[in-house]
Amino acid sequence: MIVKNIKSMNFFKSGLLLACMLLGFFSTSVFAFESGQASKALVDKKDPYLMIKTVAGNTFKRFADEQQAIQTDPNILKNIVREELMPYINYKYSAFKVIGKHLKKTTAQERKDFVPVFREYLVTSYAQVFTLYEKQPVEFAPAKKFSDKKIVAVDTRVIMTGRDNIDVSFKVRKDRKTAEWKAFDMVAEGVSLLDSKQAELSGVIRQKGLPYVTELLKKKSERNIVFKDKPVSKTLAEKKVG
Repeated sequence: MIVKNIKSMNFFKSGLLLACMLLGFFSTSVFAFESGQASKALVDKKDPYLMIKTVAGNTFKRFADEQQAIQTDPNILKNIVREELMPYINYKYSAFKVIGKHLKKTTAQERKDFVPVFREYLVTSYAQVFTLYEKQPVEFAPAKKFSDKKIVAVDTRVIMTGRDNIDVSFKVRKDRKTAEWKAFDMVAEGVSLLDSKQAELSGVIRQKGLPYVTELLKKKSERNIVFKDKPVSKTLAEKKVG
């Protein structure tokens, strides 16, 4: 298990672990739409297990429907992520968790500036992952009772061809006021996306402050999405920058 976790940490740092975690999430329900379910399914935010499956299906329906346009302009993937995925991600909660122990040392305005930038950083990160989609199948663990829970873990297993399968757990949190559920973290082979991002940024926040990290993530969020074997043309990239 220790060896496995060490491998996972190296995998995470390379960005590939995030890819598998997200691909596992997004590939869960795509087959339902390929088999003839054409309409967009309504998302039930009151059921964390059903929510994740439905969001996956809706997201990949958009991905399939707009594939031709995406090949021409990969940045369309950012729009899909914003519209289909982000409404079900508690990015504000995640952003505050990333700030972590430095929260009290930041001002209300600094936090206000950081949250939307962190959201766009997630959008870009997730959109880039979509370029690696290869329809990896996923097995879902049976749903558990959640009526008395505030946080639940939706467990899945990504089936990898020629490689070890990857156990992925999606952490979903219930909002006190609305009683609706939203995802805030993903854990693969014991490695938390949120914890890893917190560890990566904590030292920078301590040394240079939250405003510096905000600008750092802002620059990263503005990057164009590119396919590994088909980079965005200079003309298109220049248009996006302009």
